[in-house]
Amino acid sequence: MDSESPGGKLTIGSIVIRCYEFDKMLAFWQEALHYIARPPAKDGWVILRDPEGQGPNVSLDQFPERRTGRRSRLHLDLYAADQEGEVERLVTLGATRYPWRYRPGDDFVVLEDPDGNLFCVVQA
Repeated sequence: MDSESPGGKLTIGSIVIRCYEFDKMLAFWQEALHYIARPPAKDGWVILRDPEGQGPNVSLDQFPERRTGRRSRLHLDLYAADQEGEVERLVTLGATRYPWRYRPGDDFVVLEDPDGNLFCVVQA
């Protein structure tokens, strides 16, 4: 049996983040990634894309209630040439530092977006 799909290789079309605070999340992720909405947000759904076509799409899907219990196992790793500068910029935009137990040599900083989703800023 051939492991490839008939149309070629499988690729990621979008990373989806379910969120309660849709407007705050939209503003945060657009500014954080410098992405643009395609098409404009409608009915609690939007696809954000890299205007240069290099990065993956990030989609926001509004959810009617706040998340409770365990956090999602899916998160974004954002690669940065200037990790410290990007962390500060993201905190200014509304992210918060997450109290992670770092080990010596860790090359990432864990943050929470305005809806409480964890993501990492990795020194590239």
